[in-house]
Amino acid sequence: MNDLLGNVKKEASEIDRYMRMDLDSMEPKIDVLLKEVLNYGLFNGGKRIRPLLVIVCARLCGERSEDTYRLGMAFEYLHAATLFHDDIIDASETRRGKPAVHKQFDIVAAILAGDFLHAHSMAIVSEFSGAKGLSCFCRATKGMVDGEFMQLQNAEKHNLSEIDYYNVIMGKTGLLISAACEVGAVFANADEKAIIALRSYGAHLGCAFQIVDDILDYLGDSAKTGKAVGNDFAEGKMTLPLILAINKATADDRAILMQGVNTGSEKVSIQRVIDLIDKYDGFSGARVHAEKAINTAFTELEMFNDPAVSCQRDLLHALGHFVLTRDK
Repeated sequence: MNDLLGNVKKEASEIDRYMRMDLDSMEPKIDVLLKEVLNYGLFNGGKRIRPLLVIVCARLCGERSEDTYRLGMAFEYLHAATLFHDDIIDASETRRGKPAVHKQFDIVAAILAGDFLHAHSMAIVSEFSGAKGLSCFCRATKGMVDGEFMQLQNAEKHNLSEIDYYNVIMGKTGLLISAACEVGAVFANADEKAIIALRSYGAHLGCAFQIVDDILDYLGDSAKTGKAVGNDFAEGKMTLPLILAINKATADDRAILMQGVNTGSEKVSIQRVIDLIDKYDGFSGARVHAEKAINTAFTELEMFNDPAVSCQRDLLHALGHFVLTRDK
């Protein structure tokens, strides 16, 4: 496992190298301030999971050219663009322990830089994976926006439906991770069976990733996660640990949790909320959901049984285990 994760870090460094070369190649075509904003926002400690999935899935399907790194960049660019915009929407002051892009520069710069990355990422995907890859990429982008709207509605209505929660996280996180896997396979000219399997692997991996993220919002170390404990709860977001707990709680405890949701934790301490979620197995129940998603993702990899691609298959397994055990 350590060797595999060492390979992941090595690949992440290589992805960074390609992104830096890409930005450097834009000079003097782009504004100096734009490049400064991009450098600040892109090289701020990201895990590079999305581009890594493009690369590994392409290799799993037989494609080993260096262009996989260039294609992978597009997914990190789009992911970064969404973070630039999300931090404005959520009024988040920090990202990964540093000032968010809109705080380091300003809101206009963050919005425009995000727009630039979105457009640039689409051009890259079109160049390397054609209409089929671009269609998948755009479908994920539209789904991400739709997921954000659904989350806003769920927060306003205090929606306690697990199905609606899954629709939100599929849009917010699952679709882009799924698209990274699918586009990697498309780039490798994989057959439809392989494309469908990797699309499904990515969707389940993405859902597990978001569920763990929602657990860490309550139980994570803010020094590692880069955001305050209970940040999502303070914003009224109905995430799985909270939904599971409220649906099991007694009337009195449910009232306390709902009071916290209504007041943004002003009248109910976040520690009280954490204790109640734990009392009703909200965290352990959410973790079971994440583990089931990862196990389903792993079943999609069973068709890739050629010993020649065992390293890539093992990396995808390692990423699944990483998602479940990560602390930031």
